[in-house]
Amino acid sequence: MVLDVLAVCVVLAAVLYVLYYFLIPAAVQSNGTLALIWHDVINQRFLNILTGSSRPERMLKAVQKKATKGDPQSVIEAIDYHCRHTEWAMNVGDEKGPILDSVVSEVNPSTTLELGTYCGYSTLRIARLLSPGSKLITVEFNPAYATIARQIIAHAGLQDKVTLLEGASGDLIPKIKERFGITSFDLIFLDHWKDRYLPDIKLLEDCGLLKKGSVLLADNVICPGTPEYLEYVRNSPRYKSQYYRSHLEYTKVEDGLEKSVFLG
Repeated sequence: MVLDVLAVCVVLAAVLYVLYYFLIPAAVQSNGTLALIWHDVINQRFLNILTGSSRPERMLKAVQKKATKGDPQSVIEAIDYHCRHTEWAMNVGDEKGPILDSVVSEVNPSTTLELGTYCGYSTLRIARLLSPGSKLITVEFNPAYATIARQIIAHAGLQDKVTLLEGASGDLIPKIKERFGITSFDLIFLDHWKDRYLPDIKLLEDCGLLKKGSVLLADNVICPGTPEYLEYVRNSPRYKSQYYRSHLEYTKVEDGLEKSVFLG
């Protein structure tokens, strides 16, 4: 009887293992809604309870364990490996990341604003490509995320290139000119709450923080999606937009980046 119970338990454990590590992740790879529900809700909560830690804390541990201190590329690769093989996270990722890199290199910005730091992944991708003397301001609403981001940025050795502000973007944007003496931004990377993309761009316009030639680069415009923002930048005579097709980070779900040049 005991052996029968043990056999059943072993079989159930094996089935659950296969479901958790192989079948469910494979099944959600090509469906945006299912991928976000599984990775961003179910699996995240399960691991939070199981480990007694948050997803950003687990990402930080992966960086501290696998990445070389003072080497931004090593930190980026450690995060990408962790997110592909251990636990998904909503970074711009290793497929859209090179698109971000190419835009940063093309613009060669003296002043950059990032909306949505999260754990600092895209911050590192941007900061490591900036010329000496350039300014990068990144804004994060969640204090817990900001705490992790500061540690990851410091591990990469880029803390002197980054100014991280905590708070709501709608509150901080109007204070940037006076606080930092920045007249306008050459590059703005949007990767925060998707319903804030359009209000924040209009706020940047109203505050005079965009100049002719300023480049906006928006992530996740298809999944989860930013339809109001896309309608605005694609139809406004003040912008010239281009879509870069790609995939939602670490999945096969279609997503992309929208690059919009402010025409004045």
